Parts: sequence; C-alpha cells; structure tokens
Amino acid sequence: MTRREPDERVFEEIRGRYLHFAEHEARGVSPLYEELARAVADSEPLLRFVAALPGAKKQPNLVFAAVRHLYGTPKDTRHFAALVEQNPAPIRLAIFSHGTQTNEPGRCAVLLPVLARLPEPLALLEVGASAGLCLLPDRYAYDYGRAQVEPAWPGASPSPVFPCRANEATPIPPRAPRIAWRAGMDVNPVDVSDLEASRWLETLVWPGDEARAARLRAALAIARESPPEVVQGDLTADPPARISDLPALAAKAPRDATLVVFHSAVLAYVSPEDRREFAEMVKELGAVWISNEAPRVFPGIAAKLPDPPPEDRFLLAVDGDPVAFTGPHGQSIDWLA
Repeated sequence: MTRREPDERVFEEIRGRYLHFAEHEARGVSPLYEELARAVADSEPLLRFVAALPGAKKQPNLVFAAVRHLYGTPKDTRHFAALVEQNPAPIRLAIFSHGTQTNEPGRCAVLLPVLARLPEPLALLEVGASAGLCLLPDRYAYDYGRAQVEPAWPGASPSPVFPCRANEATPIPPRAPRIAWRAGMDVNPVDVSDLEASRWLETLVWPGDEARAARLRAALAIARESPPEVVQGDLTADPPARISDLPALAAKAPRDATLVVFHSAVLAYVSPEDRREFAEMVKELGAVWISNEAPRVFPGIAAKLPDPPPEDRFLLAVDGDPVAFTGPHGQSIDWLA
C-alpha cells in the first residue's frame, strides 16, 4: 500500500501557519526561529516532513524544539534542513513523545496586577500547569520599570526578576498577594525533580532569549524547594472525565480563600466546544476566572473590545471581561482604560 501524498491544500495550510508564526510570533523575538519558519514555508521537503505529522504535532515550536533537543541549536536554515533530512525518524519520535508545555513563569508578571486586586488569601488553581511554575507568583521578583515588586518570602535559591513593560494605567501592586493554597492540572504534569523533563522545558525557550532561559532555570530551582501539587487531568477527555477532574481538585481549596482558576496559552489547544464547557464549569465553581490567551481563543471576550485586538498580543480577561493586552511571554502589559 503506497503512502498517500499530501495535497496542495495541506501544504498551503502549513505555509500559512509557519509564515504567521514567523511574522507575528518569532519576528523581533527570535531571528533564528523566524528564519526557520520561513524556510519550512519555502521548502517542499520540509513541508512534506511537517505534513506527515498529526495536526497537533505540526506546531513550529514543537518541531524546532525537537531538533534542538536532539542535536543542539541549528546554525542556520541549511543546517536545520540537513538535520531533518538526515534524521527524520529520531526527530519524528521526539515530536511524538513531547509536547509544547512551555511553562513560562514570566507570565506571572501580567497575572500579578489582577491577582493583587482580589480578596486575600488566594487559592490558585492553574489549568495546563505543566511543572507548576506559574503557581508561584509570590516567590518571584518583578521589574515593571517604574516600580518593582519583591518576593513575599525568599527561599534558599535566588528569585528570578521578571522584567515587564507596563503602561501607566496598569495597577502595579506594592506586594505579592497572600496565597493560602495552590494546585495545578495538566495532561502530562512535569516533575521538576526530573532533570531530563526540565531540560525539555529549557529547550522550549526560543534561541536568542538566553536571559529568559536563565530565569526559567532559577524558577525551576525555586520550585524544587517546595513543588506545588500538579495532578493529571484532561479537559479534552470524554465528558465524565472532563466534568470530574477540575471540580475534584477545586474541592481541595480552603473555603475561606478566594478560589482563582487561571490559564495562559493553554485553551488554544482544545476545541471551541471544550472551551465553552470549561468556562461554564468555572462559573459553576464560583471561582474567579482569569484567562490569558490569544484573542481568537475566546471570540466572545474579544468582541467586547472597542477595536480589533493586535495579533501579536494575548488578551487578559477576568470573568470574561477584557482587562489588558499582554506579551505572550509576560514581557509587557497594557491595561485597558
């Protein structure tokens, strides 16, 4: 039985996806990733390699990270194409056995202004928590330019300082909020004590952003001192599992704390129907819902904006109401008037 050749529509879809990544995500952030994405869009052999992957595995982040994880960062596009041509099987295996669990603790910088406005103490529950690094906002330091926020309590390891450009309207808190409980849920939780798993998280940091990688390593060191609870759960599972996972974990939160369910760059990977059911589930829990996603993930939230949102920013929302545009890695926050 001969393998079915992908048609031109598949190639066009991949070209569009990788060119969008180059133009709106990698541009100005990682010159190498911008070049690699454009190279995929212009190369029939690379398009064929990506086309043979399942839909969720075609992501530029995942394909590029798998190559770097196995063979180091490619010197240029020709080197990348040669690595794929010479090693398709091991690269494909790495793609199948890993996921884009980019646990970016820098996103805590854009979550902090929202968290600090809620009644304390807080009970944090993160969906898509990966290694749970975003469950530790009180253990990091932040530099907003016009103001700095120190960790609520220092650990044995030095706290990373996350830089975040904030507009004048952003309500920068004087301190981190008091957190009484924290837990996360993920399809494949990452054990921070597993050095190989931690190495994969570091590989997911784009080349050209070494400072971000150093902050990730510092956050991992802090998490190893007192790892937050992250349980396995899948919002895209059959309805019985989808209904039971989140409420069961939320039930562990102390009753006298403000329950906050939050997620960042997660819900784009589930269907629109699952997103709607998730939002209803959080509402039924009586929790504060914080969403930090690309605007297209929840069109109903984006529709509340007076103007079309920028394509290269996330939309931060509280209980379905937009409050700020944020940098995808927590590098900026522009509070909405």
